[in-house]
Amino acid sequence: MPDTDTTTALTTVSDATFAPTVLNSPRPVLVEFTAHWCPPCRMIEPVLTEIAAENADHLTVVQLDVDTNPVTTAAYGVLSMPTLMLFRDGEPVRTLVGARAKRRLLNELSEVL
Repeated sequence: MPDTDTTTALTTVSDATFAPTVLNSPRPVLVEFTAHWCPPCRMIEPVLTEIAAENADHLTVVQLDVDTNPVTTAAYGVLSMPTLMLFRDGEPVRTLVGARAKRRLLNELSEVL
């Protein structure tokens, strides 16, 4: 029987839900700024899904489509996809651009988680 926790889709946020979901979150939130036409975004999605499932008790992982949510995308100066931005207490504390392996991503986030 497959483990359904690791196949759960990531939560999607929008311009309208970004503030309550990300900025007002009591725990860190990793936001993937993504686009459906972006191959590296599709490559990193399974990695983010695994991280979300494995760290569900202390980290929230969400996706924001840059094409349908231009206000938030512009507010954070996102120009390349995927851009991963870690928020803590409503503030971005780390920004990473481009797809990467799970181990590398966890290593890059470990000092700010």
